[in-house]
Amino acid sequence: MRTFLRFPGVPAVPAVPVVPVVLAALVAAALLSPLTAAAPAGAVTLPALSIPSDPRGAGLAPFTGHPVAPRPVTVPAVPQHPFMAANGSSNVHGDAYQSDTYEGPGPTGRDLAVRSRLQGGLCGSVTFDSRGRIVTVCMTPGHAPRLMLLDPHDLGAVASLTLPGTAGSSPTEVSGGGYFYLDRLDRAVVPTKDGTIQVVAVRGDALVTQARYDLKAAIGTSGIVSVLPDWSGRMWFVTGSGVVGVLDPATAAVSTHVLPGETITNSIAVDESGGVFVVSDHALYRFDARVEGRPTVTWRAAYDRGSRQKPGQLGRGSGTTPTLIGPASGPDGGYVAITDNADPQMQVLVMARGTAGPGKVCEQPVFAPGRGADENSLIAVGGDLIVENNYGYVAGDHALLRGMLGGRQADTEPGLARVHVDYTTRTCSLAWSDTVERVPSVVSKVSLATGLLYTFTHPTADELRSAGAKGTAAMPDAWYLTALDVRTGRRVWSRLVGSGPLFNNHYAPVTLGRDGSAYVGVVGGLVRIKDS
Repeated sequence: MRTFLRFPGVPAVPAVPVVPVVLAALVAAALLSPLTAAAPAGAVTLPALSIPSDPRGAGLAPFTGHPVAPRPVTVPAVPQHPFMAANGSSNVHGDAYQSDTYEGPGPTGRDLAVRSRLQGGLCGSVTFDSRGRIVTVCMTPGHAPRLMLLDPHDLGAVASLTLPGTAGSSPTEVSGGGYFYLDRLDRAVVPTKDGTIQVVAVRGDALVTQARYDLKAAIGTSGIVSVLPDWSGRMWFVTGSGVVGVLDPATAAVSTHVLPGETITNSIAVDESGGVFVVSDHALYRFDARVEGRPTVTWRAAYDRGSRQKPGQLGRGSGTTPTLIGPASGPDGGYVAITDNADPQMQVLVMARGTAGPGKVCEQPVFAPGRGADENSLIAVGGDLIVENNYGYVAGDHALLRGMLGGRQADTEPGLARVHVDYTTRTCSLAWSDTVERVPSVVSKVSLATGLLYTFTHPTADELRSAGAKGTAAMPDAWYLTALDVRTGRRVWSRLVGSGPLFNNHYAPVTLGRDGSAYVGVVGGLVRIKDS
């Protein structure tokens, strides 16, 4: 998951008719962002503005496919982390194993209603407090990130807290709140832009800062990418420059381990044995806290990082947060999976994760040679893994401006696949492979209760025309919540969420709420899709 698109300086461009509603949205976003950034930590009242859509989207079919009855998938449960909020509510990938699955339901496709709320920036990681309200960090380039408490129904702001520092202008920046977690006491633990970790409690309808840990002496100027607790309550963090650290929240003592010449752009995973799993642009690591809680490399597994940074990637190397499979008390100490960056085909890699070492289980090539890249976490469905293709996604300079002028986001290569893993024979195979759906950058999710895989798709202009789009020769940038049968990979339904650059999710996830709603952070704010 990544955080936001760049708002560039406006260059000289040919005279092109501007879509008025999109321009109005951009102006509203620019005005709303400073307003919310200056809001107090208590209750706030903000304009109830929906995210305006490109009017050319009126010619698109709002829904294709058919609603379905839930077909639950039975798999072993992921252990509940003792220091994190309930599974499905705690962080961008749902739980400590980073499984990206939910035990609860998602939308079934029955009379789907879409609601959006302009927040003046992208609200990426969505978590839920004990009352079911949304806790998220919204980022706007050039402004301070904001920790937001939102109503889960109308997406209105209940409270807002300005976080330290300023969001940069790079479309590939990942530090400063894109990854955070909610703990069991309704406290958001957020890495910030000024090299600190903030602990902010939800207290009634207010956000209250309870602790602040300054890490600059240990990490220098490097941005903190992510923070998660281990099973003993120590806070582990990673930085973009390859620092892996441990913070003892009781004493504020900090210990670090540097990975020389390596960078980190993804979150981490933790298990009940004390293992902490980190992927850099060169290798997959298991860390454990040893003497005096110091982070120590238990094992290192180098992978094929390929020969280039592929379009759709933010670096040369794996784009996946490690995904854990099976309990630490099971065979091989459980398993861990990532993708590599191999040429000509990227591969899904599965390894044993116990302290004895990263024994290879299997590897499975996916997607067309030279046309595959993944910048999002794998989904663990039991022992199987679902992988998506982000090859071709480009969020370069002036992407938002081009969209404002009526241009389209670059088309990406299609592809989703389910990899079946036989842990007895230590072999992988393709259970199914989709070559139709185009998934530019979303963190897709699975509901075990409905048996559906939820993703965020962006068809090409020709695909929109072939689907019967009417009323305009120039096809808009259209974004859909699309549900696939997790057993077969077949599309079940697809619901238009919005058109235009403000509906680009830019690496934000699909998140499933307790009532079966699906939420997606987009450049303009946040959207909710729910059965009626």
